[in-house]
Amino acid sequence: MELTMLGTGNAAVTECYNTCFALREKDEYFLVDAGGGNGILSRLKAAGIDRKSIHTIFVTHKHIDHILGVIWLIRMICQDMNKGLYGGELVVYGHDEVIDLLLQMSDNLLQKKQSDLLGKRVHPIKVSDGEQREILGKPTAFFDIKSKKAKQFGFCMEYESGKKLTCCGDEPYNPCEEKYARKSEWLLHEAFCLFSEADIFSPYEKHHSTVKDACTLAKELEVKNLLLYHTEDKNIKNRKALYTAEGRQHFDGNIYVPNDLEKFVL
Repeated sequence: MELTMLGTGNAAVTECYNTCFALREKDEYFLVDAGGGNGILSRLKAAGIDRKSIHTIFVTHKHIDHILGVIWLIRMICQDMNKGLYGGELVVYGHDEVIDLLLQMSDNLLQKKQSDLLGKRVHPIKVSDGEQREILGKPTAFFDIKSKKAKQFGFCMEYESGKKLTCCGDEPYNPCEEKYARKSEWLLHEAFCLFSEADIFSPYEKHHSTVKDACTLAKELEVKNLLLYHTEDKNIKNRKALYTAEGRQHFDGNIYVPNDLEKFVL
């Protein structure tokens, strides 16, 4: 399985794209969030991902830097469907508030010939806390992270026997996620900024973590590979080196601070 980070930044970044990523198994992709607009189209193009190979999307929550790109993809995929260019169907998973909002936006923003495909070939599906589905042929559990802001879900995918990838969304870890996150082969966790620059970026006021926080957590949870995302972008040229250096003080596992479009073989 391959992971492509389409975007790695927080909501307000200008030097990279908003955090979203794709998991690939053979020729099929599972997209998680899509950033804040039609920039997702250029991200997919730059990554060499044909949207016609995306048949499953998961939207973690309804903040605009995660959900608006999904509307663009639904629009473009519906357009492809109407032209006979997209084979099969598209499934979009999310909790109840996410799916209700996507349906409302689709009704109000898409052309009728596009929105008419919802429920026919485009299937918005509500998932509940702890619900399990099969995605890319892998058992995948969705879970409520108990956000203090907008309702948000993460997911845990067993991508190989005994190996799991856990995505904790874009807020600090909640103990309710332990059964999913503990001993994950890969843990995807937000790190808004360096702990050493917390006075500059005020992560705790925004209910976010620092690199130190995420790495301390990864050690406690016995994680093997920690990937940090949803960061600030004020020193993006040095972000990888700076974040890795701070993280190494608190976690001796593998630390990944990806650039946009970076790929990882799981």
